[in-house]
Amino acid sequence: MAFTVWPEALQLGELFRQAGFELALVGGPVRDLLLHRPSHDLDFCTSARPEEFEPILKAWGDGFWDMGRKFGTLGAIKRRPDGTEVSVEITTYRSDTYDPNSRKPEVNYGDSLEGDLSRRDFTVNAMALRLPECEFIDPFHGANDLQAQLLRTPVDPRQSFDDDPLRMMRAVRFVAQLGFTIAADTAQAITEMTERIRIVSAERVRDELTKLLLSANPHAGIEALVESGLADIVLPEIPALQLELDEHHRHKDVFAHTLMVLDRAIALETDEEGPVPAPDLVLRLAAIMHDVGKPKTRKFEPGGKVSFHQHDLVGANITRKRLKALRFDHHIVDDVAKLVELHLRFHGYIDEPWSDAAVRRYVRDAGHLYHRLNRLTRADATTQNKHKEAMFAHAMDEMEARVEALQQQEDIDAIRPDIDGSEIMQILGLTPGPLVGKARKHMLDYRLDHGPVDHDVAVAELLRWAQEEGLS
Repeated sequence: MAFTVWPEALQLGELFRQAGFELALVGGPVRDLLLHRPSHDLDFCTSARPEEFEPILKAWGDGFWDMGRKFGTLGAIKRRPDGTEVSVEITTYRSDTYDPNSRKPEVNYGDSLEGDLSRRDFTVNAMALRLPECEFIDPFHGANDLQAQLLRTPVDPRQSFDDDPLRMMRAVRFVAQLGFTIAADTAQAITEMTERIRIVSAERVRDELTKLLLSANPHAGIEALVESGLADIVLPEIPALQLELDEHHRHKDVFAHTLMVLDRAIALETDEEGPVPAPDLVLRLAAIMHDVGKPKTRKFEPGGKVSFHQHDLVGANITRKRLKALRFDHHIVDDVAKLVELHLRFHGYIDEPWSDAAVRRYVRDAGHLYHRLNRLTRADATTQNKHKEAMFAHAMDEMEARVEALQQQEDIDAIRPDIDGSEIMQILGLTPGPLVGKARKHMLDYRLDHGPVDHDVAVAELLRWAQEEGLS
């Protein structure tokens, strides 16, 4: 088994050996070594107690932290000669006991590396390298599972998930990140124990969902989330998209369509220099949530047709509620909900190309989400009709070209009325209040409709509006 161990790990191993303590590299870094994947954060476990290895870590590192001290964990950063850094965390051997109503363990120190490995989530994360000799330790045959791309728990899966239900979310996340399959007994245990996920904080669930969506294959992760039954609890709007087809099969399988949109949106992400650098959490969330309003708005029309009127607006409200419940940051909630609300906006352009005013309004309403909205809209055009597909792509290309042309003439990304609020009050003799806001809105609409105009033209329009409103 050939691999190159990080020199920092070997340095620490020698320092711990000299002090009379055991040290082993464990978990993800060992797995990534075998997969030849990069890893910038190194996890270790040791026979030493925190107060015993703290001086070693402080002397070795260029930075030190102890936020995990109550769990037996201390950390440090080491700066390399090339300017890069490696982060390490070292934890005393543990043997946790769990309260059935909490996923937070009562930390008890263990006395062996093998015992520590037995409490880990999956066999592929329960391998270790004793340092500095680099002895490979694999009591649960994680290397075999790694080769088979299989996720199994080191102990009975029911015990493992009962101890820490978040491990069920980690399983579906690893499906997305690593392309692994969940072993049959492990998958069965997840299906039977989904209710246990309710004791996990929304923040923890959110973090796992975020890692899943930002992974190499979130499509597979979402499928696993739904198949396991976990989605029924943590993201119920997604399995709800598995609508029963109407008897005439005249509308799409919305769940399958959603996964297709997710794949297409990811394919439209850009490199770091582009407007939507991959991986983009907001775009990917919008892709999986864009049609969540359909189950509530589905209506069977005469002739066997199916409609989903205003599913964009209903979906935006549902999205906002769900993302808030998952404790996503406010700006992410606002951005994703806005994309869901606007994802049908462009479709009217195909039937009748917009005026310049309508193009300005589209850009203004999309704001900083303009490039994401266009990508979501393109991704959502999943028609199998090649002619319709070509027409849609041509229309979107044309609209984007018009936006570029208008941006060269005027700053439509930051459109403001030609007369600001202060000048409106001065011209009309108003004091701050609702009338000023109403006047400003009219002047903004005028600006959107007519583009930039000379100042005297804008003043004349304001006075005309004021007279029409009965203002002297």
